[in-house]
Amino acid sequence: MPDEFDIVHAQSDHANDLAPLFDAYRCWHGMKSDPDGARSFIRQRITAGESEIFFASHNNRAVAFTQLCPVFCSVSMDCVWMLNDLYVTESVRRKGLGSALLETAIEFVRALGANRIRLEIKRNNTAAQAVCETLGWNLNPELLHYSLNLSDSNN
Repeated sequence: MPDEFDIVHAQSDHANDLAPLFDAYRCWHGMKSDPDGARSFIRQRITAGESEIFFASHNNRAVAFTQLCPVFCSVSMDCVWMLNDLYVTESVRRKGLGSALLETAIEFVRALGANRIRLEIKRNNTAAQAVCETLGWNLNPELLHYSLNLSDSNN
C-alpha cells in the first residue's frame, strides 16, 4: 500500500467522514443516495458495537472502507466474522487499498481469537475475486447463499 494512505479503525466520530464514501458504495449497488441515512447508519453500528469499520484515508479524506460484523456459527460453536462491505473509490483503485483493508480485517479478527472470516462477492466482480484469491481466500463450493426480502408484499 502506498505511504500516502493511512488505515484507520473508525470510531463514531468518523461517521461524517465516512458518510460520502458509504453513500457512494450504496449507489454503486443501485440504491438511492442518502448521505444522512448513511451517516446515521454508520454511527449506530459503531456506537452499538455491532460492527467494526476500517477505512483508508488520503489527504484527510476517506477513500476506501471495509465493515466487519460478528455472526455466530452453531456447528463450530464459535464467532465467525463477516466482511460485509469493501469499497474503494474509483480514483484510487488498483493501488493496493482493497488488499490492505482485507489484511487489516484479518489481523483484527485474528487478534480477537476468531478462527474464520468470510465474505460475499458478486459473481461479476472479478477484480475483487482475484484480490481475495491472491490473498489465499477460498471459494466454498458446498454452500449456496439465499436471501428472502421480508419487505416484499408477496412473502
